This record gives sequence, C-alpha cells and structure tokens, in this order.
Amino acid sequence: MHKVVMSVALCWPLAGAAEEVVIAALGDSLTQGYGLVEAEGFVPQLQGWLEDQGAEVQLINAGVSGDTTAGGLSRAGWTLTPEVDAMIVALGGNDLLRGIDPGVSRSNLEGILQAAQAAQVEVLLVGMQAPGNYGPEFKAEFDAMYPELAEAYGAVYAPSFFEGLGEAASDPAAAVPFMQPDGIHPSAEGVERIVEGLGPYVMDLIARTGD
Repeated sequence: MHKVVMSVALCWPLAGAAEEVVIAALGDSLTQGYGLVEAEGFVPQLQGWLEDQGAEVQLINAGVSGDTTAGGLSRAGWTLTPEVDAMIVALGGNDLLRGIDPGVSRSNLEGILQAAQAAQVEVLLVGMQAPGNYGPEFKAEFDAMYPELAEAYGAVYAPSFFEGLGEAASDPAAAVPFMQPDGIHPSAEGVERIVEGLGPYVMDLIARTGD
C-alpha cells in the first residue's frame, strides 16, 4: 500500500486508501498549529506519532484559529463527510477568553456530539479547565461539561489538551520552555509533549472505529 502524504490543508483520502482510519481534528489555533511551521503543528506531529505506533490513519486539520464552540458547531456538518471515521473535538479556549456563558458552550459542544452521533462518527472530546478568576460557579460549570458530555454521548474523554506537559500545564513558569512567547500557544517541543499525552487517547479512538 502506498502511504498517503497528508497536507495540513483540509484534504480527503486518495483512492485506494479506504482502509485507513480518517480522523478530523476539529479545534481552534491549538489544533490549527498557530505560530509554527507546518511540520511542527499538532496535526502533523500527531500523524507522525500515530504512524510510529503502527496506525493506518489520515488526519484532517479542521482547526481554525480563534474559533469558539459556536464556530465549531457551524463547521461540524461539512467536516463530517462520509470519509470521516472519527473526530477529535478540542474547543472551548476562546469561549473562556470571551467569557461566554458555560451553558452556551455546553449547548454548542452537545450539538457537535449530536452531529457526530448522527453521522456514526466516534469522538474524542478534549476537556479544559477554566481559571478561577471567573468565579467558582463558572469554573465548576465549565469544567464539568466535558466529562459529563463525554459520558452522555459515549465519547473518548481526555481531561486536558495540555496533559502531556505534566506539572508544567498548571505552572506558567515551568511551562515557559514549551510555549511560544505569547504564553498561550505551544512551541514545537510543547506540541511534541502534547502529542505524547493525547496520542494514547487517539489510539483508543481508532480502536473504537473497528468495533
């Protein structure tokens, strides 16, 4: 079998590659690879990691910088084409930056999960934790929506996009070596660690497509 070369641009499998598992990565700038050269972004690095594990997989970069859960919901329909077997959903950071009501974010994420369910597409939902400055009620509601929705819709659940950074994920000073100067987006080394953390969840996702 000829290996399909993936471009970070939105693309679909070539003829003869139907045996590959096609995964759409629906997200924001973290998924899109903001500030990095193409090969260093999340999707290409994850593609490489999965191939190193022996997975026959093609990733589609459906990340849009600045996107909110509402933006993701608006794109879910045309992202979930018949070729897509599974989807990674990593959204919510820009909702936090805008202070959007967690109830609204939850409704949008649920809409994405419903669309995936209707398309019979397995999902990996990547969680996120709100900072404390929004107040305890906001934080509790925001943090809880990811595991609750994952359980309700039978999705694979990863607690955090930054899980692979270990203690640095919650310590800004320790995270500096793994972040770009803006302190928000990971460097190439940071992405490598993020991929190592999320990779096993994606392998679980791939396994579910064969069930």
